[in-house]
Amino acid sequence: MVIFSVLYPATPGARFDQAYYDAVHIPLVKDAFTSTGLTDVQVLKGLPGTEGGAAPFVVMVNLTFEGPEALAASLGGPRAPEVLGDVAKFTDIQPVTQVSAPG
Repeated sequence: MVIFSVLYPATPGARFDQAYYDAVHIPLVKDAFTSTGLTDVQVLKGLPGTEGGAAPFVVMVNLTFEGPEALAASLGGPRAPEVLGDVAKFTDIQPVTQVSAPG
């Protein structure tokens, strides 16, 4: 199992349409990548810190795949351009990504 995390940094003046992300983008991701090994999607919305500071990220999403081959098949597959092309419809933030393993 591997986890592909996509983090959207909180940037002053940046645009992030949470309603579109939840209603359109995440279902698109699920539809596009489930057949190539996506097993779970966890969306985490940034909240203010315990001392009142702003969250460093607007949203983080953890996409769990069966393994590295499934991740590669998804990100290199025929529907990847469709998923990546949809990002501009809900944000102008340049996301940060990370591949991780449970441990």
